[in-house]
Amino acid sequence: MAQDQAFTVTPWEVKGKVDYRRLAEQFGVKLLTEEDVKMIEKLAGDSHHLLRRGFFYAHRGLENIIERIVNRKRWALYTGRGPSADLHLGHILPWMFTKWLCDRFNVELFFEMTDDEKFLVRDLPLEEANRYAYDNALTLIALGFRPDQLHLIIDTEDIRYLYKIAVKVAKCLTLSTVKHTFGFTDSTNVGAAFFPTLQIAVAFLPTELYGEECPVLIPAGIDQDPYFRLARDIADRLGYPKPCTLYCKFVPALTGEEKMSASRPETAIYILDDDNTVKRKIMNALTGGQPTKELQRKLGGNPDVCVVYKYFMAYVEDDSVVSKIYADCKSGNILCGECKKILYEYIVKLLHDIRDRREKARDVIESYRISSKFR
Repeated sequence: MAQDQAFTVTPWEVKGKVDYRRLAEQFGVKLLTEEDVKMIEKLAGDSHHLLRRGFFYAHRGLENIIERIVNRKRWALYTGRGPSADLHLGHILPWMFTKWLCDRFNVELFFEMTDDEKFLVRDLPLEEANRYAYDNALTLIALGFRPDQLHLIIDTEDIRYLYKIAVKVAKCLTLSTVKHTFGFTDSTNVGAAFFPTLQIAVAFLPTELYGEECPVLIPAGIDQDPYFRLARDIADRLGYPKPCTLYCKFVPALTGEEKMSASRPETAIYILDDDNTVKRKIMNALTGGQPTKELQRKLGGNPDVCVVYKYFMAYVEDDSVVSKIYADCKSGNILCGECKKILYEYIVKLLHDIRDRREKARDVIESYRISSKFR
């Protein structure tokens, strides 16, 4: 966990204005360098806007994955979701980048739906968490993953793939270590204390399934680092390759807080929000504009603190569009209302595309389940 006077970052809570450089120092992760980005782009034969714009900014062990790519050795991707509520735009952004990695490097993705964790830690009814897992999987599939790329794991239904690894992980972790890492206390239920072994287990699962060394690269929010720091600490003792991570920043809430939150619906744009709701939320978003039109035309705005501009950075791939929005805002050539209308058109198109593909995914979801491929 990371707790600072200005911010708190844990696997379950993000509060305050996050200083990402300081957070990287507290967690002990490496910052992604310009050379790292260029090497990924060179090996991929392509560039991704989330990488070149610094959305993904820190890592553990990325050089090991790069070495395997160069030498044509096997590796896999791993990420996941705690299915506690309907999905919003902040949830899917790392998945969009993960899809790019799948396509460019022709690797498989192991995706864990931790319905058990939401029951144990968040007190969500288990049946409801399981229902969310299936619903969230529709959006994941809608991003374009093929059945041969994506292996979907639902913890409460696919535990047979994880348990043997998890008990070996559990034997290497003391209760003191788990309490210190996650902030658990003597009143924490036993299930919550055991759960980290399952999230760690998926990092080692490809090696077990393929019968050969297969490290994973985990694109995820940096709040998930405590799990994988522990995984790296015990990997050698268990004879598994250390998992590698690639961490992203958080998508800000519409009101300017550092992370979009499902617990405050008006601060987030949900995948299933209708067009009018999306428009209303965007039109009410915090900007870096001046208090009047006259001052905006005269002085220009400040896109660097504007949530609307940050959404352009995150969800609009075309650099020329994003650069023009930035320049027009700074010069006063565009008003905040005009800028929001442009963003709305991009966001609503993205959501329509995803929702259309979600409906088609209902008929094929079982073909993505890990149980349909590894028996």
